[in-house]
Amino acid sequence: MNTALMFSGQGAHKVGMGKDLFEGSSVARELYERADALLGWSLSEYSFEGPEETLTETRVCQPALFTHGYAVFKLMEEKGALAEAKVAMGLSLGEVTALAAAGVYDFETGLKIVAERGRLMQEACEVSDGSMAAIIGVDRETVAAFCEEQDVEMANLNCPGQIVISGESAKIAAAVEAGKEKGFRRVMPLNVAGAYHSRLMRPAYEPFKAFLADIELSAPRYTVYSTTTGAEMSDPEAIRGALLAALVSPVYWEDCMVAAAAAGADMFYELGVNGILKGQLKRTNKDLASMSFETLEDISQLAVEC
Repeated sequence: MNTALMFSGQGAHKVGMGKDLFEGSSVARELYERADALLGWSLSEYSFEGPEETLTETRVCQPALFTHGYAVFKLMEEKGALAEAKVAMGLSLGEVTALAAAGVYDFETGLKIVAERGRLMQEACEVSDGSMAAIIGVDRETVAAFCEEQDVEMANLNCPGQIVISGESAKIAAAVEAGKEKGFRRVMPLNVAGAYHSRLMRPAYEPFKAFLADIELSAPRYTVYSTTTGAEMSDPEAIRGALLAALVSPVYWEDCMVAAAAAGADMFYELGVNGILKGQLKRTNKDLASMSFETLEDISQLAVEC
């Protein structure tokens, strides 16, 4: 078996995530305690107890998903369940988690990266008026032309027929109405804090570039696919560039899943929340096998099967 590990992106979070890991595993408890100490505020409290509006904030949500995904990874590794893992990849923010799992940097470094990423993106949201919308049931070529017409951008190409667009709030609102008039199957605004993966994130670009310049990166021990291109990346400097470009570039998540399968991945493990990536994989290729791992119970069941 050739296993690919997939890590959740922003939007997959929910209050209570990771609580059972913390309570039932000393490995997870130590990770959450280290995260709280490094961040200087209680990530564990926001993750386990909320409130939801605080957990949803970019500066909180991104470290929360990173810590949860990495904790699941370490618990599965401890159980010996990842011996056949060959690929690590993640949707948007999840790419930062995937790179930590692949040994490009350690947990603390990854948490620092994601905390700064989230902080700068939150600031970019606060100085702009941006929004996003999902377009369902339309191919990417049609959406690309539509975005050009409406002066908005494709932000996430999640799976066939599921594309997210991003831009100024007024233009996204106009695009939603225009999409309905064109007969698109479904066009719906998303409840997000800003226009991620678009030009509106540009204020975060240079500060994040300066921050990443001092981060030491290693070659990954797993095959890693870049969401900015959908192609494999292994050179540390290419990884540094991809982390930076991801702020303002579309997320080619569908392409990553297709590339992993074409390279031989025949089992996909989702290490994250709510089973979102598993669903997107099924819509990309219904024949690919997948499993989702979020809780201790999920992990223990796999250990029994192994």
